[in-house]
Amino acid sequence: QVQLVESGGGLVQAGGSLRLSCTASGRTINNYAMGWFRQAPGKERELVAAINWSGGATSYVDSVKGRSTISRDNAKNTVYLQMNSLKPEDTAVYYCAVKTTYGLSTSGLYYDYWGQGTQVTVSS
Repeated sequence: QVQLVESGGGLVQAGGSLRLSCTASGRTINNYAMGWFRQAPGKERELVAAINWSGGATSYVDSVKGRSTISRDNAKNTVYLQMNSLKPEDTAVYYCAVKTTYGLSTSGLYYDYWGQGTQVTVSS
């Protein structure tokens, strides 16, 4: 079992920045891909960014490319999402998830453990 706890969400003005953190416990995540997903009210959950076990490969949804960076610190069992130039359309609950099978994936269907989420609200 893996427990994931997100933090770092909050209310920010458009153009601002936030850094989300996700810390795992129960098992090391060093060998696993991690993803950040988000879900806005009335919308489907979507992948924001994913990172492979080493940090050497990443993937981003087009809407955040150039504005966000996913990274990980395996020594701390933690993955981060730095979001800059935030827009009102970035408002959502952000979830981190771990994929315990091999490889990077952009589909939430392949992720096995999920955190409870952290709310990000961007005001205009």
